[in-house]
Amino acid sequence: MSALSAIMYREGKIRATNLTFIFWDLLYPLGYLLVFGVGMTQAMGMKPPGIGVDYNAFFLAGVLGMASFGIASNTAWSFFMDRDNGIFYEMLTYPMRRAEYLLGKALFNLVVSIVQALITVVLAEAVLDVPIRWQSLPLLIATVFIGTAAWFFFYAIFALLIRGNDVFNTVTSIFYFVLLFASSMFYPVDPLPTPLRQLSWANPITWHVDVLRYATIGLGDPSRIWLESAAFVIFAGVSFLGALWALQRQ
Repeated sequence: MSALSAIMYREGKIRATNLTFIFWDLLYPLGYLLVFGVGMTQAMGMKPPGIGVDYNAFFLAGVLGMASFGIASNTAWSFFMDRDNGIFYEMLTYPMRRAEYLLGKALFNLVVSIVQALITVVLAEAVLDVPIRWQSLPLLIATVFIGTAAWFFFYAIFALLIRGNDVFNTVTSIFYFVLLFASSMFYPVDPLPTPLRQLSWANPITWHVDVLRYATIGLGDPSRIWLESAAFVIFAGVSFLGALWALQRQ
């Protein structure tokens, strides 16, 4: 067994000990869509201005982006569990590269995020009549995969450098609220005031969610989508190098 597959196997065994947690990971995005998306649509008849789709369809990409963000944060948090029981330092002595440790820890959870996204998209179309653009399924899978990995590497930098669990949770909570609400996750960016619009365009979550929205319902300008895709891939690469640097300092 290679070092990479061994780390993946370990992550799978850890997750398999709590099937409720896996069930929650797979289905909670649909719960967000049903509660928030349907609630906004039914209570306010809300349709984002200038978009031409209802809020359920618009918010689907936001739910998928939020789910990737959450899985990445939980996976990075597991460094604290490994550090507390001592296995983290023991694993650093094993004959494997630090990059293999990072990638192996992420890969199992990336598979979970892809399954989660597919379940959410299928049920969104079946239950809420969201018009899914199935010909873009490969783009959707690639975006979920790269997006979850990027946010895991981003969070891993802080999980590896911060010693206190409470401090890490505070940092991730700040990122969660600032990055999510200053993005295109909940509402279109174009009608916003210029300062907020510029902040949203510079936000990697906006890049991620915009590509997800294009992959699911075909919404967005293709040239802008490819530009955001390139920017997000660069963000993922920089985050991986940052996480690798933080791990090598241990």
